[in-house]
Amino acid sequence: MARKNKIIIGRKERLTFPSLCPQPIVGKVDTGAKTCSLHAFYTETFERDGMPWIKFGLHPDQDSNNFEVHCETPLKDRRIVRDSGGHEEERFVIETDVDIAGLSFCVEFTLTSRDNMRYRCLVGRNILNKHFLVDSARSYLHP
Repeated sequence: MARKNKIIIGRKERLTFPSLCPQPIVGKVDTGAKTCSLHAFYTETFERDGMPWIKFGLHPDQDSNNFEVHCETPLKDRRIVRDSGGHEEERFVIETDVDIAGLSFCVEFTLTSRDNMRYRCLVGRNILNKHFLVDSARSYLHP
C-alpha cells in the first residue's frame, strides 16, 4: 500500500474491542513488536463444543484495577514470545475484532499480564504494517 493511503497515528491511541470490552483501552504503539498484546490478569482455558476457548480478565483503565472485564473467546494458539529484554514467555493467542483510528480489523493478540507496564495494550506491526504510519511525537490523534 502506498504511503499516501496510510493513516497517521500517534504513539498512544485508543482502541475498542467490540466483542470483548465496553470501553476503549489505551494502546501504546510499538513498531518493534511483531504482534499486538493485551493485558490479562488471569487466564483459564476450557473447551466449548469440543474446541479450545479461553476466559481471561482485563483491567481496561490504564491507571486503575478497580474496573474488571471478564472475557471469553476461542483460543487460537499458544506461542513463545520474546520481549524486548530477550526473555521468552509462552502466551495464549486470540483473534478478535479491534477498532483503531476509524478502521476495524480482526487481529491476533497475545495475552499477558501487563500489570508492571504503563499501558494495557501494545499495538504491534501486525496492525501497523499495511495501514498506518506512526508520528512518535504525538498521541491520541483519533477520538
